[in-house]
Amino acid sequence: MQKKIVSVGGIACGSPELFLISGPCVIESERVMFETAEKLRRVSESLGIKVIYKSSFQKDNRSSARYYDGPGLDEGLKMLARIKADYGFPLLSDVHYPEQVAAAAEVLDVIQIPAYLCMQTTLVQAAARTGKVVNIKHGQFLAPDNMDKPAQKCVEAGNDQVILTERGYTFGYNDLVVDPRSFYYLNQTGYPVVFDITHAIRKYGIPSADPSGGNRAVMPAIARAGLAAGVDGVFIETHPNPAEALCDAASQLCVYDLEEFLKPLLELHAVEVKYRPQPVAAGAGRGA
Repeated sequence: MQKKIVSVGGIACGSPELFLISGPCVIESERVMFETAEKLRRVSESLGIKVIYKSSFQKDNRSSARYYDGPGLDEGLKMLARIKADYGFPLLSDVHYPEQVAAAAEVLDVIQIPAYLCMQTTLVQAAARTGKVVNIKHGQFLAPDNMDKPAQKCVEAGNDQVILTERGYTFGYNDLVVDPRSFYYLNQTGYPVVFDITHAIRKYGIPSADPSGGNRAVMPAIARAGLAAGVDGVFIETHPNPAEALCDAASQLCVYDLEEFLKPLLELHAVEVKYRPQPVAAGAGRGA
């Protein structure tokens, strides 16, 4: 199947060139946001990898109402617009309600549908009707080949500019598992596929500020598995000091460690693209 190329601010998502979605999990102070953006710019220039800046203006799925959930729509979008003006990054953030979509579309290049909400037709189609690229996070409860369903909802709303993002499957009690087969099935949809590495290591039911709320030790292993399986982009939430992050403190990668983390992934991606198997027609086989 021919992979669809989705353009995001000059980034050809789905092309052989690996791209990065990165930034703090949730919008925090001006210092945190701009320090992260400055380092991301340096990483982009050093490694030649193009960056989509991601941060959430609202995290409406925190496990407690007492936890920080972001500055809100208006203030959050103002901050993101400043990042774009100063650094030139295309922007991605997530929406939780159809009422947020119109304002978000005025600032964002990519509107993200959270994993828990990927089957919400009204939300998905409201995002699609803006004409913006729609990044649909893969629900932890869905088989990967079922992700063609929310993608098709976008198409039916008049927008085929879709990216699909893998972030692990619910497995047992408060654990997530990354199944490399999922990248194969997601690729079969024909849309660009992204691997959200940092959310895949979260431990559900444990506060994100608790060091046991994420397992960074497995990040290199699962990252390599995703790259070898043929993803088009990587999603890595970053922060200047993850231990002090206001959300996902146990799973964000320190932005100052990002360059070294990416180097082997870029090398692996180059090998995977070189030897990427060509699609095989249904029913074809040896001797057919």
